[in-house]
Amino acid sequence: MSTTDETIQAHAAILWAQGKRNEAIEVFAALQSRQPDNLNGAMRLGMAMIEVGRMRDAIDALEPVAERVETTHPVHDWLGRALSYVHWEGRGPDAIVPLQAMLAADPANGKRHDVLARALLSCGRLDEAWPHYAWRWEQLTGAHRVQRDPLVRPDPAAWRGRRVLLFCEQGLGDALQFLRYVPMVIAEGADVTLEVYPELRRLAQTIPGQKRVIAVGEEVPPHDFAVSLMHLPWAFGTSLATIPAEIPYFQADLAAVTAWRARLNTLPGRKVGLVWSGSPRPQSLLAYRVDRRRSFPLPALAPLARIPGVSFVSLQKGEGATQASRPPAGMVLHDWTAELTDFADTAALMQALDLVISADTSPLHLAGALGRPIWLMDRFDSCWRWLRGRDDSPWYPTLRRFRQTAPGDWAGVMARTATALAEWAR
Repeated sequence: MSTTDETIQAHAAILWAQGKRNEAIEVFAALQSRQPDNLNGAMRLGMAMIEVGRMRDAIDALEPVAERVETTHPVHDWLGRALSYVHWEGRGPDAIVPLQAMLAADPANGKRHDVLARALLSCGRLDEAWPHYAWRWEQLTGAHRVQRDPLVRPDPAAWRGRRVLLFCEQGLGDALQFLRYVPMVIAEGADVTLEVYPELRRLAQTIPGQKRVIAVGEEVPPHDFAVSLMHLPWAFGTSLATIPAEIPYFQADLAAVTAWRARLNTLPGRKVGLVWSGSPRPQSLLAYRVDRRRSFPLPALAPLARIPGVSFVSLQKGEGATQASRPPAGMVLHDWTAELTDFADTAALMQALDLVISADTSPLHLAGALGRPIWLMDRFDSCWRWLRGRDDSPWYPTLRRFRQTAPGDWAGVMARTATALAEWAR
């Protein structure tokens, strides 16, 4: 690389660090046009486009280079990641075939199993996807526990009369979604110990039939099997038609709900909870990048402030909670989140609300698991669990989805949500 090219690359890196993503991409693209055979440059350009949601552009940047290298080269992994997202443009089946071909060329490549799994899941081909999804273990960083033989399908029949440790992995939302399987494991005759993140412990104790719940970090009792909650769909052969959706599978504390209702009754109109930001999880680069696309700032909700007959309540925790003191003009946002010490507290407040509007975060899963009316404000390259071409969810029957029609188009989402909210609040 020449000195001039190094200077251009450094300039692009500075633009990227300053948050000027599209400007940086233009510089990366110009540099790549000067060096079309530069594999690292092609991957850098493709990765940048993936991060901002320009999946088609990423494919156009990566495919010409991928055609000139062995199928085991990492550039194919990035191309596969871009292909796994194109189903959000209505081209789901088109993505599956090349992803299958990439995996066939390198069948021990965990990244390729993972991206194929997510594409299959997004298309509703759940039973095909779970064996590939088991390879996600190769992508996890910082997991507190690793399942023994993760590529072997768990056998529920082997659990009868045995001690089974069920444990969480990945994020809080993942745990909340898949805790629905705990009663099914109990029904198999297993003696279940449930290990959850500390902020979920009290809530998990309300799962029907569950008697023993411990928090991550506490002493784990002797057990015969240890199974991740997110392996249970594979164990039970879950298909789109057999998703367990007996809602609710958590119970909010009745006394706490009564107290919240008394407080909320002093507010005018219908009561709507808001969540606008997820956890950035900087320890995982992939999770951090996803959070940048799924979260939005509180001021983006300004169109909702003009809706009469609604009182807004913050449910936002974490870094985004600091924005609650500066709502958009015209919005009165009531914030009692300092009183919410864990998800059991949040469940009680949610149970007293009329509606929850949320980004793709753990509170959204909690509201869905409680059977509360929930509106999802969703990014363009949506998570696999929300499925392609749907605005409802077989996982959460009370969910309604408002998805971006183009990458980064939160304005369109807000406008459609505001229109629906005005109709709902009449």
